[in-house]
Amino acid sequence: MLRHMNTILSAVFVIVCVVLSAIILMQEGRDQGLGAIGGMADSYWGKIRGRSVEGTLEKLTTALAVLFLVLAFVLNIV
Repeated sequence: MLRHMNTILSAVFVIVCVVLSAIILMQEGRDQGLGAIGGMADSYWGKIRGRSVEGTLEKLTTALAVLFLVLAFVLNIV
């Protein structure tokens, strides 16, 4: 039973790693260029970022990173 659980958790861990890597690569860079100097960072688009695709990717990245750490911890124990 323990061997099967280890195999299943390892497979889920690999899937989480691949998906997390893909999502990180899909995100845009943090550098805002000269827009940050002129105050463009506080524009309308900066305020609704949480509801945009970028905001969704950031939330998904955080959730998958937490899942990655939990699975790594559990696999170390098992």
